Amino acid sequence: MKKASILFLALTLSFFTCKNDKKNTVNPEDKTVVKEEKTVKPKKLKIALQAKSNSNVSGNAVFNEENGTVTLTAIIEGLKPGTHAIHIHEKADCTSDDGTSAGGYWNPTAQPHGKWGDATGYHKGDIGNFTADANGNGTVTFSTDQWCIGCEDNTKNIIGKSLIVHAGADDFTSQPSGAAGARVSCAGIIE
Repeated sequence: MKKASILFLALTLSFFTCKNDKKNTVNPEDKTVVKEEKTVKPKKLKIALQAKSNSNVSGNAVFNEENGTVTLTAIIEGLKPGTHAIHIHEKADCTSDDGTSAGGYWNPTAQPHGKWGDATGYHKGDIGNFTADANGNGTVTFSTDQWCIGCEDNTKNIIGKSLIVHAGADDFTSQPSGAAGARVSCAGIIE
């Protein structure tokens, strides 16, 4: 009977270990069970921004996912000095000269356009504004747990979208896009 109980306990532990993606090992010195969590490696995507709408705007962006948070870091050059909007758009298609092939702002939860985190709503692609210096250079850093790189949640997955830099600032109120102006740079987010 004791052997049957031990076998049942071992099978039960084995079942739960597989189900939870955890690995249990037995320490040979003191016979204790040591639980090991499955380690998730950080995910990283690098994309190159290409000039659109007869501009000279280019740059690079990196999306890095670690511990459930995605951080975007973009370095952009060739802008007019001043404030510019940057957004994630719904399609990873930058083939048109004016960037319109990227579609509208990414909005998988059907919210109104607004400033990120606004209680009245915002698109998942509403990153916001940044400033280009007197030389036309700008840097954007943005982190959120509302995005993921390649996960199965379509309301969070940024793969298959594009990153667009606009000629002007987002006013955060005009619908559906904040009156940010022409699309001066585009990069598809493709894994």
